[in-house]
Amino acid sequence: MQENEGISAIVMQRPLSKAISARLKGPGGYYNLGNLLGLVAGTAVQIIQASAHAQMSLSLSAHATLIQFVGSPSAVALSVAMLVFFWSGEIYHRAWSNGFPPDAALNRRGDVLSGVGALFLGIGLLITGQPMLAATAGLLHAIGKFGSAWAGTPSARLWPTAWPDLWRSLVLASRVPALLAALLSLATLASGEGVKLSMTTPVTLILCYLLWIKADLLLYGSKT
Repeated sequence: MQENEGISAIVMQRPLSKAISARLKGPGGYYNLGNLLGLVAGTAVQIIQASAHAQMSLSLSAHATLIQFVGSPSAVALSVAMLVFFWSGEIYHRAWSNGFPPDAALNRRGDVLSGVGALFLGIGLLITGQPMLAATAGLLHAIGKFGSAWAGTPSARLWPTAWPDLWRSLVLASRVPALLAALLSLATLASGEGVKLSMTTPVTLILCYLLWIKADLLLYGSKT
């Protein structure tokens, strides 16, 4: 009986592993894995912080989650950015579902959506008083994505394909300030005593950025 249950578990795990493998075939899976990680970790931290001095309840959890997503103009902008990023990740996944080379039209659509998401991200960061990150993670990222969508059209070839892709390079460059800020924040928190809940945010951001950079690098070589 136990042997049969073990075989059934292995059979059930195989389709799951195949589904995960298919999702990570192109950049879309890595983008949305990072998006999902950031969403889950951010929501969990918000709920834990809200309940730190009160008894946990369903209504408290719902209120904390609501505040995170629509509690302020910046939260709304960041929530819209998150939704658009998830959408663009799905479009990238469809573009790469048959492997390399990706579907050029879908790949460009993913770039456009990602650029729109970056603009909303920049607005949210600017409202929260982070102009440097708004200019890099927001505006510079959007320029790189919109430029990639435009440069991917046959009529917009401006330099040899052997040269480094300018627009994809801008997207990669836009990641650097936020990643460095997360590393600096983690180093500062780690220098104190004990493990703090606040360390969750920079650790999560670092993991997210590593996943997003992996996706950026896959797109870097797409030449579509």
